[in-house]
Amino acid sequence: LFLLAAVPMVLMGCSPATVQEPAMSFFLTGSGPGNGADLGGLEGADQYCGMLARTVDESDSGTWRAYLSTTGADGVDARDRIGDGPWHNSRGVRIASNVADLHSEANNLTKDTQLSEGGDVINGRGDTPNRHDIITGSQLDGTAAPGEDDTTCSNWTSQGEGSALVGHHDRQGGGANPTSWNSAHA
Repeated sequence: LFLLAAVPMVLMGCSPATVQEPAMSFFLTGSGPGNGADLGGLEGADQYCGMLARTVDESDSGTWRAYLSTTGADGVDARDRIGDGPWHNSRGVRIASNVADLHSEANNLTKDTQLSEGGDVINGRGDTPNRHDIITGSQLDGTAAPGEDDTTCSNWTSQGEGSALVGHHDRQGGGANPTSWNSAHA
């Protein structure tokens, strides 16, 4: 799951808790729920992912998890929420084999493979509008950022204040880690 308050569209990476190959097991949200960074916390983000998955496959009864970290005393790491893999996009293309692969340079996460739930390519750098920022609240390894800084828009409940760590689904742009799919910049 990906969110940036300055981005008009919320993009979220979603993954089911259990995976059956080669069914869709990872997607970027094609549209946001419309409340900025207020996703209703992790529970609301997970529900949104499941709802979107069922718009494509009404029989989908899987448990979907948003790729989001949270901070604070009860902080959660995105990498621990999404199962063990492997993950496939809506066209059946494998994007990663396991958690280590997902967070390595060996993954198959590109603009052409990080598709929406409906199989659409999401606009990236050079497209109009550019929608390449995806919210995660996560560091490169999929863990929450340490410390007291808010990198999760108040744990995905903020409607206008705060900031979040974002990645670039097209793996290009600016920031500290411009080619990172999950942690390019704040």
